[in-house]
Amino acid sequence: MSQFLENINSPADLKKLKREDLPSLAGEIRQRLLEVISKTGGHLGSNLGIVELTLAMHHVFDSPTDKFVWDVGHQSYVHKLLTGRKDRFDTLRQYEGLCGFSKREESEYDHWNVGHGGTSISAALAFAKARDLKKEKNKVLAIIGDGSLTAGMAFEGLNHVGHLKPDMIVILNDNEMSISNNVGGMSKHLSQIMTGQVMTKFKKELDQMLLSIPGIGKEVSDYAHRLDDAVKGMFIPGRLFEDLGFRYMGPLDGHNTDLLIDNLETASELKGPTLMHVITRKGKGYEIAEGKADVWHGAKPFNIATGEFKKGKKAPPAYTKIFAETLIELARKDEKIIGITAAMPDGTGISKFGKVFPERTFDVGMAEQHGVGYGGALAIEGFHPVIAIYSTFLQRAYDQVVHDIIGMNLPVTFAMDRSGIVGEDGATHQGLFDIAYMRTLPNMVVMAPKDENELRHMLKTSIYHPGPSALRYPRGSGLGVEMDEEIKQIEIGKGEVIKDGKDLAIIAFGSMVDPSMKTAAMLEESGISVAVINARFAKPIDKNLIMEYAKKTGCIITTEEHSVQGGFGSAVLEALQDFDEHIPLKTKCIGVPDIVVEHGAPGIIKKDLKLDPEGMFETICSFINVTISSKSNGNGAKPSSSNGKNDLKNDIKKSIATQTANG
Repeated sequence: MSQFLENINSPADLKKLKREDLPSLAGEIRQRLLEVISKTGGHLGSNLGIVELTLAMHHVFDSPTDKFVWDVGHQSYVHKLLTGRKDRFDTLRQYEGLCGFSKREESEYDHWNVGHGGTSISAALAFAKARDLKKEKNKVLAIIGDGSLTAGMAFEGLNHVGHLKPDMIVILNDNEMSISNNVGGMSKHLSQIMTGQVMTKFKKELDQMLLSIPGIGKEVSDYAHRLDDAVKGMFIPGRLFEDLGFRYMGPLDGHNTDLLIDNLETASELKGPTLMHVITRKGKGYEIAEGKADVWHGAKPFNIATGEFKKGKKAPPAYTKIFAETLIELARKDEKIIGITAAMPDGTGISKFGKVFPERTFDVGMAEQHGVGYGGALAIEGFHPVIAIYSTFLQRAYDQVVHDIIGMNLPVTFAMDRSGIVGEDGATHQGLFDIAYMRTLPNMVVMAPKDENELRHMLKTSIYHPGPSALRYPRGSGLGVEMDEEIKQIEIGKGEVIKDGKDLAIIAFGSMVDPSMKTAAMLEESGISVAVINARFAKPIDKNLIMEYAKKTGCIITTEEHSVQGGFGSAVLEALQDFDEHIPLKTKCIGVPDIVVEHGAPGIIKKDLKLDPEGMFETICSFINVTISSKSNGNGAKPSSSNGKNDLKNDIKKSIATQTANG
């Protein structure tokens, strides 16, 4: 490790360094970021850009007594390195390692769990008011990016801060907006004069002097303030924040540690809310990343010297790619199809659609609520809006889904990418609740494809359904199946029998169809006849098909990559209770238990949750009261009868019948 970084185990160690040493430390930190992220992947550009700002904050303030509230939190890697976590930094985003976002359970220096944008100002305001109520003296800072500032919640927070006027600092880390040389230079010059230490003190003393003038003091003071506001309104880009009740400082060079420290020290002494506007450059210090900030926002493992991303095993096309290509194909024939996303054009594939149909493509920014309402009104005007938003982020617009779409039964397609277990981004990004929050809504259709070919047909089905529909699909590669030449619509609410069987039926939803087929093959090798049904729809669910196999097998297993609470399995159980006739039946719902699923490689997480074929095989054998032999058959453990009989089929039937009879 390097000269300075190796000796820093807490912010107290940082404070021992001289100011002139901080640029060297910044270089060492950037090198460490490159070393680790090139292996683990992660948010590279934003962290390279925020190094000096993070150093300045920890140099001036006393964390964790002073609270730093990071927005989104994917820019908190430098903060982690400076707060006692550098020895574990190699575990970043790995299973049971450091989280890629700030996390309270990980460190006393993290005060707010994040992952979604726009939450920092509201949380920081609460921390500031709690401090005042407890009569404490600590400082509170919210660090928010220009992208997050488009979130409605951020403006709600700004508005409330301006109303309550607590002592707190909002740092706007602006790494996207450009300021022209002429206007920018004047703005910076005037801002530094008006908000510097000397000018701030002078203005305060002048105001006190004017107020002391008998008779006319208040009028003169008010006029001076109006003049000050008029000058700022003409030249300074912070007038909006001033009008909201903030003292505006900036724009400041976010890579000048001396300038940042001076201004942070000034801000720490001021009363009321202050907004510090800091200009940073994504990818700073790594020329390859500086040139393509969008590509290097969330980087895969890469070669530092060349900037080439490391290639894994050749895999089939990703679901996102198939979605984008299918949407383009359908839109070539229908000019009413429109693509909408919320700050995720590349991640959702909408950027590809936008290159072909720029006038029919809308990125609304980090404003999911607006995006859904916008799509609803377009539907009223006769268009076919496809709103592509990650499952976890669509949660942010649930009220708009209910109020603006469901209530009017509008034909809007919700393309819920990243449904299920997404991996290294962790708890805030797992798409494990969308079936539950969508299928309860009147008029809503909820579907999921078994593979990338079925995704094409479902997308067309969804677009031309005369009401709202939600199409969920996973992150990552498809199965490599052959693609149908023609895209056809699927009958709404109809499941598909992939494999017939007599002893038990596995009803699988979406991404769980393929692993369920593998599980069925393992059970078949032991003489158990297993039916596998591709449910296709969680709403409306195929009640007749479910009932048919409930009668036929007496044992129903559901599988889903989703929370078992309120998910697809719950929909099956609800469907079964609608039938009047009594059937001797045992049911088991396999899915994600009632826990917060943390970060890690999807394969590891699924194995840990027993959502892989071997894990489901074990669960099913345990459920039907069959022990598992210690000998493996190559595909996993082989079940054997607990009483030593060879006829497993009859043994399982008896076990199910006994369990049913006993209640």
